[in-house]
Amino acid sequence: MKNQSIGNSIDWITILIYIALVIMGWMTIYSASLPIEETSIFDLSQIYGRQMLFIGLAIPLIFIVLFTDAKIYERLSFVFYGIGIILLLGLFVFGVTKKGQTNWYQFGGFGFQPSEFVKIATGLLLAKYISYSQINFKYTKHQIIGLAIIGLPVFLILLQPDAGSAMIFISLIFVLNREGLPSWYFISGIVAIGLFFASLVIQPFYVVIAIAVFMVIHYIFNRKITRNPIVYGLLFLVMTAFTYSVSYVYDSVLEPHQKDRINVLIGDNVDMKREGYNLDQSMIAIGSGGLTGKGYLEGTQTKGGFVPEQHTDYIFTTVGEEWGFIGSFIVIVLFAALFLRIIYLAENQKTKFSRVYGYCVATYLFTHFFVNIAMLIKLFPTIGVPLPFFSYGGSSLWSFTILLFIFIKLDANKVNEW
Repeated sequence: MKNQSIGNSIDWITILIYIALVIMGWMTIYSASLPIEETSIFDLSQIYGRQMLFIGLAIPLIFIVLFTDAKIYERLSFVFYGIGIILLLGLFVFGVTKKGQTNWYQFGGFGFQPSEFVKIATGLLLAKYISYSQINFKYTKHQIIGLAIIGLPVFLILLQPDAGSAMIFISLIFVLNREGLPSWYFISGIVAIGLFFASLVIQPFYVVIAIAVFMVIHYIFNRKITRNPIVYGLLFLVMTAFTYSVSYVYDSVLEPHQKDRINVLIGDNVDMKREGYNLDQSMIAIGSGGLTGKGYLEGTQTKGGFVPEQHTDYIFTTVGEEWGFIGSFIVIVLFAALFLRIIYLAENQKTKFSRVYGYCVATYLFTHFFVNIAMLIKLFPTIGVPLPFFSYGGSSLWSFTILLFIFIKLDANKVNEW
């Protein structure tokens, strides 16, 4: 497809949703970081001024992505992935440590977080691998390679340590499952998380009793010819061992701040003036907005600076306080429209590479959105995951922009695919 004709095939609905979210995001950052004495919106000494600069620099990135040959993203996917892994390794030598995490490069007054861009490279390589005609996730070898593509950056990011970013990568298991990975991988993860939290709230003995009862019922009503009591027995032993290991992991492996975040979630020995303060204030801010909100730039919790990191991880508290339930609902609807639009476009791609990459984009964006909102209303531990297009930061905005517009470019190019 010739570059001058790209406007005829590009999906403007997705772009308009993107523009709306970015504008609303900047408006929210402006409100959350506005000083007593107002200055120019381009004042780089202010957070909102720097975010305006990041938005301005995102524009040429969009044009570069759209006017690059779509085949480049597939052909060079392994190169992009390799560069990303090198950048992650370089953090252990040249990285800057912030809040106990070595996940940034610092250049003057600006920082660069490589894990944000490695998401793109991982999505591209995963799509490239799955698009090979001989790949079938019924085979263990193919399962291992697919999981390894995700697992390598996860391992390096956990060493930083940055559990939030690592979890975003792990969410790509949904994409693998969509492409044929056996469901037991996904189910095992859900069960492990459930057992972990259950074992913290309930005595392990009672958790094991519940496991035994469930497995007996499942065995009785399982009508499959292949049911095997030995398999059930082995699963019971594994789950029992896992249940009794939770207390050791919690006491001896997790860092103090990680235990604090879990305690806040389960309500165990929480000091609302210390580890519970951020969550408590965020819920107060969101709840105080009521139906219609206090009005733009009128949030008392926001202006009083009661919610720490309100321009980054807690940005949605400003939306809830100033725009209320109605404004929050509109933002959520816009995000939902974006997710559904990407999935719709992905299902209508002519190549497996484009389809799989589209699902990677939708998975990344949805996981960020869900976790960020959930951690503000005590449905998920606070792990420092930004809200796409809303949270302050150049690395975050640029990576989400490139991630999305590569898919828009692939979708625009499908008219040339056979």
